[in-house]
Amino acid sequence: MSLVAEAFVSQIAATEPWPENATLYQQLRGEQILLSDNAASLAVQAFLQMCNLPIKIVCRPNAEYMSPSGKVPFIHVGNQVVSELGPIVQFVKAKGHSLSDGLDEVQKAEMKACMELVNNMLLTAELYLQWCDEATVGEITHARYGSPYPWPLNHILAYQKQWEVKCKMKTIGWGNKTLDQVLEDIDQCCQALSQRLGTQPYFFNKQPTELDALVFGHLYTILTTQLTTDELSEKVKNYSNLLAFCRRIEQHYFEDRGKGRLS
Repeated sequence: MSLVAEAFVSQIAATEPWPENATLYQQLRGEQILLSDNAASLAVQAFLQMCNLPIKIVCRPNAEYMSPSGKVPFIHVGNQVVSELGPIVQFVKAKGHSLSDGLDEVQKAEMKACMELVNNMLLTAELYLQWCDEATVGEITHARYGSPYPWPLNHILAYQKQWEVKCKMKTIGWGNKTLDQVLEDIDQCCQALSQRLGTQPYFFNKQPTELDALVFGHLYTILTTQLTTDELSEKVKNYSNLLAFCRRIEQHYFEDRGKGRLS
């Protein structure tokens, strides 16, 4: 299909209403999915809840390989498959649902900067912890990542993924960082988010945006994921307004809508 034809099909799909059978795909929740992917999936779930759009969660061991970008989560809506929060936000906006249309240009620029901070700091720190911290790799990551696959494929896939992430860390200047330095980066990121949130219920006062969904996905997952130590979650717990923020979103967009507690 040509690019023009693909654009036309996408435009037609965007005009169709949101279906009841829209589906989000991620890895197996109990035994496979890792911290960073769980955070990304929860961010998308929160965003769709904030947009009041129904979504069915489907767990597949090969979700990463099913995704068009090789990353999770991805959603299947009609005949469209879209992966990762940013493209999903744009896809949903094309269907007439937006959380940030009420922001002015300065606020939108600030929201974008905060989202980049989360992706550049929290997400990168999660990947570092999963694949570069030897204790976490040995006790958690390799076993979970390869859990759906038989030996020796489970080890091959895990080592291949670890090599990919370590190469990325070297490229962005994180290759020689220590765990203490990464934890300090997380603390600085949380401090910046805490200062921006202040006493407001959401980052831009009374209504949530995709920034709130992204921050919630990462912070809530950090707080509720059991790792080799509690050092990561303790960094978040130092900021009471971030804890209240996570609880607020969990209660309003999951518990009050019959989704049950996330933890």
